[in-house]
Amino acid sequence: MYCQVCGARNEDDAEYCQRCRQKLMVLSGSAVPGEETLDAGDEEFSLDEHLLERISILEEVLKRTGETVQKVLSAMERQEESILVHHAGMLALRDLLERQHVIDTAEWSDLWESKMDYQFLVLEKRERFAAVRDGVLGLYEGNRRPAFTQLLEEAEHALNGLDLARAMKALEAAAGLDRRNHELARFLGESHFQEGRLEPALEHFDRLLKTKPDHMQGLVYTGVIQLQQGDEQRGQELLEKAVIQHPGAFLPHFCLGASLAGRGQLKSAAAFLERAVEIDVVPQALYLLGRCYYEMGKLPGAIESLSRAVQVDPAFEECHHLLGLCYLDRGWNRKALAAFRTAQQLNPRRMRYRDLVAYLSGRSGADLPRTSPAAADLVSLGEQAIRSGDAPEALRCYREALALDPDNPALLMSYALACLRLDRSQEIRPLTERVLASKPGEMLRATAYATLIEALRSEGRYRDANEAGRRLLDEAGSSFSKSIAYYEMAYNLAEMDEDLDQALDFARRSLEHAPEELRQFPLAALGWVHYKRQELDEAIEFLSQSTELGPSTAALTRLGMALLASGDEDGARGALAQARRLDERGGAIEEKMMEFMKDSARIIERVRR
Repeated sequence: MYCQVCGARNEDDAEYCQRCRQKLMVLSGSAVPGEETLDAGDEEFSLDEHLLERISILEEVLKRTGETVQKVLSAMERQEESILVHHAGMLALRDLLERQHVIDTAEWSDLWESKMDYQFLVLEKRERFAAVRDGVLGLYEGNRRPAFTQLLEEAEHALNGLDLARAMKALEAAAGLDRRNHELARFLGESHFQEGRLEPALEHFDRLLKTKPDHMQGLVYTGVIQLQQGDEQRGQELLEKAVIQHPGAFLPHFCLGASLAGRGQLKSAAAFLERAVEIDVVPQALYLLGRCYYEMGKLPGAIESLSRAVQVDPAFEECHHLLGLCYLDRGWNRKALAAFRTAQQLNPRRMRYRDLVAYLSGRSGADLPRTSPAAADLVSLGEQAIRSGDAPEALRCYREALALDPDNPALLMSYALACLRLDRSQEIRPLTERVLASKPGEMLRATAYATLIEALRSEGRYRDANEAGRRLLDEAGSSFSKSIAYYEMAYNLAEMDEDLDQALDFARRSLEHAPEELRQFPLAALGWVHYKRQELDEAIEFLSQSTELGPSTAALTRLGMALLASGDEDGARGALAQARRLDERGGAIEEKMMEFMKDSARIIERVRR
């Protein structure tokens, strides 16, 4: 007999199909010898009975599907419980090893996080390779197909085993056997580009362009790499060719427009960016287009582009900030103030108070205790890595430096400050506690407390930050430390919008105890508390005094908001423009263009689309 669902042949007495496991209810088969067959006219065909049989089949299928789903849910629940048990065991093991001083929690967390990121990266590459594997194999035209196939299989097995290094090695070997395989060259080029290895990426994209001179990904990626390496003419030529050859693609228009904007050719840049956003509404492209319009003085176009960008991505803080500047130039004060407040709420990083930490950490000329030459060299390398954006390398350098002199409070403090700059606030508390436990001098102790308070504040833990401020106040042996403690607590209360009377008292006490070189900080705190209390004249007065002593992005932005709220448009525009010039993150269009173009994940996503 044959299954009515899949057509498989089954035994005559079978109840369920051996292939699909469906119930055998409507059967057909060859006639049994000696059995009389029915004439079509012997029994009248009944459509109702046929439909009932079909309905019965569907009911049975539905029932079995429900049972299967229930089993899957039960298995998932058991798996979830098992994962929780294992996770609890790992945490218990970590705590035990930490108490016995075998491991460091921060190092454990970093290693765990890096392993997770690595595995996610391998899984992503495995999916991408699975999508292109057949195409890569189909393009091979050499006489060593078995060796080529074996290398692809080795790469596939390595990716299944989460061994990315072995997979890339096998694929590089395969590329050596077939230098004209453009699909393999593209895959390897994209992989290297995504991981920041520009030289090998450029080598594979050059190979891709030799085989396919008009290949869009090859042209765009090669152009982007040439721009990053400083060859602007060659990079722009490649991007222009990509635009001509692929007029309906987003990526060439976006990259060429961004390149022209970075070189100050705003009118041409706007034309390509306009075409890019017609093809695909990407918030970053809209932001760059709005930025071009703003620099060209075309406020209606800038407002339209930036408004569309924040509609697509409401959390795009820089768009809100630039939109506020556009509104201000149009004289729409309420909208401008609302945009600045939204930007501040979305990204407090722009409004953080790290000026004090920078002052205390040595930029004012107060040196921290000396370290060994080897450790100092590693710290210098770590600083260079931070400036180049290589956070893992920076952390590695600082940890190696600390391994050379683990109890040196200066090294501990340097590491904590690096973590603050890299937004790794969870690591700062144990580091600063170790500094404080070493009974350091006043400057180092104040630096440690200010760094700890900043880290807690960046996590929104204002009450914990004020507890640290009270500790500093209790340990303060001079007016210098008392001024810092009162300053920090005043700002925290102002940020919480709680007990603004107490915040005002703290700010005044901070100013009373502040030495001359420190007065800009309590003055800024006083101005911000008055702003929170809607006392705009006092806010403007104190914030103006603070910026005269030492201009900072945070104080100037707050001064601009206070002036705007009081109706002084020209004063607000001047303060906010000065704040923008000081703000590294709101720098030139070229810097922003390179930031977006280096976002390889976005480029890959747009290329595929």
